Amino acid sequence: MTTAVPPMDSPFPERAPAAPPAPSATAGTAAAGRPRWERPAYVALLLATAVLLLWNLGASGYANSFYSAAVQAGSESWKAFFFGSSDAGNSITVDKPPAALWPMALSVRLFGLGGWQILVPQALMGVGTTAVLYAAVRRHFGPAAALLSGTVFALTPVAALMFRFNNPDALLALLMTVTVYCVLRALDGAHTKWLVWAGVAVGFAFLTKTLQAFVILPPLALVYAVCAPTRLRRRLGQLLLAGAAMAVAGGWWVAIVELWPASSRPYIGGSQTNSFLELTLGYNGLGRINGNETGSVGGGARPGGGAGGGGGWGETGIDRLFSANIGGQISWLLPAALVMLVSGLVITWRARRATDSLEGMARAAFLVWGGALLITGLVFSYMQGIFHEYYTVALAPFVAALVGMGVAMLWEERGSRAAALTLSATLALTAWWSYVLLGRSTGYLPWLRWTVLVAGLLAAAALLLGARLGRRFALGAAALGLAAVLAGPLAYCLTTVDSTRGGSIVTAGPAVSGGRGGMGMRFGGGELPPGTAPQGAFRGGPQQGQQAGGPQGGPRQVPGGQGFPGGQGGQGFPGGQGAAGGRGARGAENFAGGPGGGGPGGLLNGTKAGKEATAALRKDAGKYTWAAAAVGAQNAASYQLASGEPVMPVGGFNGSDPSPTLAAFQEYVRTGKIHYFIGGNEGAGGEGQAMRGGGGPGGGTSSAISSWVQANFRSTTVGGATFYDLTAPLNGTSAPS
Repeated sequence: MTTAVPPMDSPFPERAPAAPPAPSATAGTAAAGRPRWERPAYVALLLATAVLLLWNLGASGYANSFYSAAVQAGSESWKAFFFGSSDAGNSITVDKPPAALWPMALSVRLFGLGGWQILVPQALMGVGTTAVLYAAVRRHFGPAAALLSGTVFALTPVAALMFRFNNPDALLALLMTVTVYCVLRALDGAHTKWLVWAGVAVGFAFLTKTLQAFVILPPLALVYAVCAPTRLRRRLGQLLLAGAAMAVAGGWWVAIVELWPASSRPYIGGSQTNSFLELTLGYNGLGRINGNETGSVGGGARPGGGAGGGGGWGETGIDRLFSANIGGQISWLLPAALVMLVSGLVITWRARRATDSLEGMARAAFLVWGGALLITGLVFSYMQGIFHEYYTVALAPFVAALVGMGVAMLWEERGSRAAALTLSATLALTAWWSYVLLGRSTGYLPWLRWTVLVAGLLAAAALLLGARLGRRFALGAAALGLAAVLAGPLAYCLTTVDSTRGGSIVTAGPAVSGGRGGMGMRFGGGELPPGTAPQGAFRGGPQQGQQAGGPQGGPRQVPGGQGFPGGQGGQGFPGGQGAAGGRGARGAENFAGGPGGGGPGGLLNGTKAGKEATAALRKDAGKYTWAAAAVGAQNAASYQLASGEPVMPVGGFNGSDPSPTLAAFQEYVRTGKIHYFIGGNEGAGGEGQAMRGGGGPGGGTSSAISSWVQANFRSTTVGGATFYDLTAPLNGTSAPS
């Protein structure tokens, strides 16, 4: 039983009796005899994806200003470009490798600074991911399966979100899809070249988001070692070559950074010892798995932090990806993908181990895509460290591929009762799950959830009768079923692209009620864990707690009034400090992004930089390396993006990194390299967190710097913010030491 080339008038490949072909480099390739509708459909898919990702793109402004500031710095300084520095003065890097920043920085260097210039490369990555996914599925399952996979991917809400945002996850998803494509090409004839290219893709994925790039390696390597159509010794040698390519592609930058004298490069943000290896293995590595993230306030496996064992980051468990906060991002077709994986393996079970036959190659494809989905999903479900809803974009290509491949294969087999029943039951299950997900958002398109459920169940019943009533009836039932199960994700995508998404934490679609797991905010070198802030706060878009006026500034509300770590009733943060420069109830209010900006110390979105503050920073900026310094990268980023001048983020993301030291900061002031120090905002409850910095091992450094500045320099209010002129000491003579 083998897969033949699809007939010209057929939307799906049909089974046809044929002897397995002899081993060749093109075994399993459905490239010949392209149907007439394929090219127009493929072009339409890419154009529709581009329109979805580019529509209203400028509404999000600078999106995550933390990364936008680094992009702006990299567009002005090649040194900042190489290291991924937060500012053109190269004081400290972001807490990730810089690969994801490079395309955006080149765009800004060519076309100028702006939201579109930053985000268009991300949108193009989404189109590229769709194209690569299409190519990977089409080779072995035909154009209709590829078209379905591409459509499912483009309409995955979290994909529509992250390919319109400037976090590293967009490039990571693209590179992971490229990796799987290259492995499948390598399996189809045991090609060393393609396996080496897969290693290169993983290496650059490491330079995008460090160890997350390695999560899918075990199933990919195992499938190749077992199934590649060549002798075992050659298979192992090819895997070693791919590993070497991965080490070179991902290690060259690491080697340069580690060998570069620390005194002449920026501090490695997110680390406590100025080491990228420490950042990779700790905060961005094993700490994500066990929750023991050095420098992350609220992290670690705190007793009672979660019923599922997730410590301070919410419950973990096999159902985490289906929970209220996360389900609407990725899980619309996740149950269907799992059913399709099992079905595909059952149908191809009797195929030869090697991939030198059509069915052997099809089985290998299910194993590769399915293995990547299962291992990534399990890691996300049980990791006790930092986890956000948008991380699940990594699953989107795997889910889409399995749905397209599985549906195509079951459609071929629909003449059998088992295949027809499986296809029908999967459609009914998906329609019911869409009904559940749509019901989690109060008042959100109530007519749609009932329409999806009824249409899906009718289509599922019709599929059971398709074999008796003819091909045309079956195609109509399939079209109705696809429309039903894709309507919910489409609605979420349209809601996402039609609203503002900005800050550190974003989600797709409307606000949802209840929820657990995955809700977190960056805090103390990491994120504020779920359960320590009200559920539903700080979501993307105006309807999700985001300010209506754009991604920066503006008042917001925090429902509830739960306490934060180190305080009660919303009174304090770790160490008992007030939120966003405030204490007590005012602190909780300002956490919501009142006058002081988005979160503690501008943690989520930074402080809105007014015209007066921007003018002050630009005045005589050419005389200084940094126009100003501010505690926390989001605060610094807001002023830097508004003024176009370098602003030093003291303590990195939230003030917890020990950079710069007090002595180094004093030397910068003494030599006239910093003009201002920006404190808290008037009316935000005092200086508080915005001045003192975050907690964690390095939090004392930013607090010491803030105290030294307050004690020794004159302050003035500029546009509602407190500016300390570091050229005007209180003693009236020279800068104190």
